Formats: sequence, structure tokens, C-alpha cells
Amino acid sequence: MVEVKTEAGAAGGMNPMLVASYATIVLIWGASQVVLIPYVVHLLVLVTAILYAACHWSLTLLEEPPKEGEEGYDPDAPGRDTLKQEDAYQFPIVGSISLFSLYLAFKYLGQDMVNLLIGGYFGLIGCGALTMTISPLLGALAPASLSKPTLGWKKTVKHPLPDWLLENPLDLGLMFSVAGLAAFALSAGVIYLYFFQGKHWALNNVLGICFCIQGIERFSLGTYKIGAILLIGLFFYDIFWVFGTEVMVTVAKNLDGPIKLLFPRSFVPNEETGKIDLSLLGLGDIVIPGFFLALLLRFDAHIAKVGTKKINIHQSFPKPYFHSALVAYVLGLIATLVVMIQFNAAQPALLYLVPACLGSSFLCAVVRGEVKELLDYSEEEEEEEEKPQDAAEASTEDKKDK
Repeated sequence: MVEVKTEAGAAGGMNPMLVASYATIVLIWGASQVVLIPYVVHLLVLVTAILYAACHWSLTLLEEPPKEGEEGYDPDAPGRDTLKQEDAYQFPIVGSISLFSLYLAFKYLGQDMVNLLIGGYFGLIGCGALTMTISPLLGALAPASLSKPTLGWKKTVKHPLPDWLLENPLDLGLMFSVAGLAAFALSAGVIYLYFFQGKHWALNNVLGICFCIQGIERFSLGTYKIGAILLIGLFFYDIFWVFGTEVMVTVAKNLDGPIKLLFPRSFVPNEETGKIDLSLLGLGDIVIPGFFLALLLRFDAHIAKVGTKKINIHQSFPKPYFHSALVAYVLGLIATLVVMIQFNAAQPALLYLVPACLGSSFLCAVVRGEVKELLDYSEEEEEEEEKPQDAAEASTEDKKDK
């Protein structure tokens, strides 16, 4: 990640909008500590900046990793996480089971017990997300010698388990740089302050922002069709659990963790609760549409024939699908806020965001005459290409056996 940033700056300059997005995230977070920003403005500006930055970092998913024998090849490098069609169908069901389980836990175990159990989990993944967000920045600022993974250990362990169950021998190890270690130390400090100093809303937002950026940056929906299936399924999921039951609102209010962004409506504590009044936006209303917007941005790059050898996230190319969907997302978010304020009731944001994202992207394809290209676009091409080859190899082996 650090190398991509450096090459981007050297090759063609920085994308001013991307730089502005990061600056906006930092500035609005800092300013909101001392100045009461109208929560509608605060929410819209912060979420838009997060989506713009995270989606552009997701361009690195297009990069083809070095093959064996090429410079930079790493056999232990993690592959791209891609959603399968069957997973998209199951997602609303799994989400519903998880949501209702949390509701029952709050009802029968109590808020304190549930938050204590879940707090440890959020602490671990929060520290990881924050480290991965800070590490590239420290790596870019630090000397090259401090950015190389020179610390850690590696060990090969043999075990009695069968190979089909677990690779034998098993390579274990952990390698990190000085910059990475410093990022981890800073992240651990933030986690400590958050969990042991009152879970301040500002630190909650730091973790929430990192979750959004890291999730959108690293996950692919695979195809436009899979993205549409996921969004439509969650469209009905959100409507049912918000309008049909008290489950969603109860869990959102009782779950005391960085699963939402918080926006102060006043700095004066409420007389009844002793706490300041906050508005919230669930991370799912940012991350799920964010996956879809990131896919559209990569489709823009595909149409523009952006190379896949060394991705430059600052590279300039036409982005009609991404820009139209981002504008539609913001308009959908505005519609959500207007209805929420008008009726003074919680709203399922995906009710407005899903039609906005799907409608704008498909309309853009119709206007540009690229409907077929959009529906055919896939980030699972390698797997699809390997299947005929595997079938041919299997056929050859059968012939040899005969």
C-alpha cells in the first residue's frame, strides 16, 4: 500500500479530491470536538468523504499480484475476498438471525453483560482496523528502512493431522516493520482510551471510520448482479426489522460499540439522562452501499482500460458510474434525514439508498449504451477461466487411466 502511494505521487501527482477527502475526515472530526456542527451537515460531509476515500483505495483490488518468479511475489499474501452469489442470497437471513439473537441476548442477559462480551471482540478487530489504517501513513512518512518488515519470526511446524485437514508442515510466523509496530502501539492506545475512559463518541467515530475504510477497501462484490441481489435483499431486511418490529432500534440503542457513527446534536447534557443527545448512522448503511460504489468505480477503471500491473489510486480516468451513484447515495441519505426529522422516527436508510444506488447506476448504463458490459462485468474471471482448464486436465487423466 505504501509503495502504491509513493508511485502515485511520483507518476502523475495526487488526486486532489482524494486528498481533500482525507483532509475532510480529519478536519471535521477535529472541529466537531470544539464546534457544534449541525448534525445533518456533519453526517453528510463525513460519510461522503469516507466513501470517496475508501472506494478509491479499493482500486488496488484490480491489481494482479506478482506471479511466482516475479519480483515482489509473496506466497503468503492474502487473496481478494469476493462475495459469492449464494452468500448474497443468504446474507439477509444470516443477518436476521444475528440481529434477533442480539435482541434476545439484551432482553434476557442484560445490556451490561452483552456489551462486556462483545467489547472484547470489538477491541481486537478495532485495533487491527486502526493499525491497518495508520500503518500506511506512518510508512510513507518514515524512512524506507523503518517501513520494511524486518521484525518478527517464522517457524515451520510438523503435526500429526492429515494434509487434507491442515497443511503439513505448517508455516507459522509474524513479520512487521518498525512503522507497523508504532501503528499498533498507537492503535492499542486508542482502544484503551475508548474502552476504559467512557467510550467517548469521538473515539467511537475513529474506530467506525476505520472499519468503513478497511471493509470497503478490501472486499469485492464480484459482479454487478451479485451486488444487486445483496442490496435488494437488505432493502427488505432493513424495512422489516425497522418498521415491522422494535428489534433493530432496540439493538442499535443498546449495543454500546463502534457499529455506528455518532453525531452530537448538542454539547449540553440532557437533564434526564445526563448525557449529550446524539444522532446515529449504522455502519451498514455506509459499508454495504460502499461495496457497491467501489465495484462501480472499478468498473469505470475497467471501461477506461486502466492497467492492472501497478495500480495508481490517484490516476485520473472518467468515473461516470461512480460519480452518479455517489451523488444518488447522498441524495438518498438526504431523503432519509428529511423523513426522519419530519416524522421524528427512525428510518431504514437502505429504503432510500438501495433504489438510489441501483437506479442511478443502471440509468447511467442505459444512457451510455453499456448495459451488457455492466451486467457482464466480473471480478471472478480467473476462477471462471480455470474451470474449463481443470475439466480438461481431469478428462486427460481419465483417458490415461483407461
